[in-house]
Amino acid sequence: MDNSGLVIVDKPGGWTSHDVVARTRRLAATRRVGHAGTLDPMATGVLVLGIGKATRLLGHLALTEKGYDATIRLGVSTNTDDAEGEVTATASAASVTEDALRAGVAALSGPIRQVPPQVSAIKVNGERAYKKARKGEEVELAARPVTVHDFTILDVRRDGDVIDVDASVACSSGTYIRALARDLGASLGCGGHLTALRRTRVGPYDLGLARTLDQLAEKLEVVPIGEAVAAAFPRRDVSADDARKVAHGGRLPAAGLGPGPVGVFAPDGSLLALVEEHGPLAKPLAVFIS
Repeated sequence: MDNSGLVIVDKPGGWTSHDVVARTRRLAATRRVGHAGTLDPMATGVLVLGIGKATRLLGHLALTEKGYDATIRLGVSTNTDDAEGEVTATASAASVTEDALRAGVAALSGPIRQVPPQVSAIKVNGERAYKKARKGEEVELAARPVTVHDFTILDVRRDGDVIDVDASVACSSGTYIRALARDLGASLGCGGHLTALRRTRVGPYDLGLARTLDQLAEKLEVVPIGEAVAAAFPRRDVSADDARKVAHGGRLPAAGLGPGPVGVFAPDGSLLALVEEHGPLAKPLAVFIS
């Protein structure tokens, strides 16, 4: 029986994304498990795993919008832009007003250019930035375009020279919440870093669907691959003739379903492929016929 599909995990703090994959490989009794979009060890929340043929969906799912709940501490900077790093500077945030805070958040909303954290998995001349940083090398990372769809302040707590800001963020793939914390602190002249992060959503998959590793050990809940594609991408149902064409890697006429991946389904409702429309044609990204 093919158990290909997605497993939506509520990742615990202190675990790497690879730790979660390794545990799920044992639970699913297969090596063919991967994840869509890494979560730092400090972070908790939604980690989407693919089993079997669904591993081929992960690169496409990783590009979807994500949601987070975050706590930002203003008044303290670290070398990793989060609480796991070493403190590099302190400056009182006591004089930061609510208006200044809201203006700072507004300036980091919408389409922005963001410099990733020094300690990140981005490659610089073939080597991960965090490896260079750990060797004491200064890493020059270029700013990248990202989109912060929503950056909402939920609560503000003042304690002497520091301010803790609880916020929710919805953003495009590639956005670093640590970098938002750093840049908010920098814009307010007091520095800042991330002290807590919980991912609440990856595309259509949210915490309501997520299960802890203990729950998954009792019952491995797998979202079937066809259901997973229909939830995340536009759906296109095709005739038997077109289904045969797709099964052999052929192209279909475009159906005007948008620039991203489209799930193509056979007349019996089974998933055939992911395609992407380019001009007049829909070209296969991944074919799922056994």
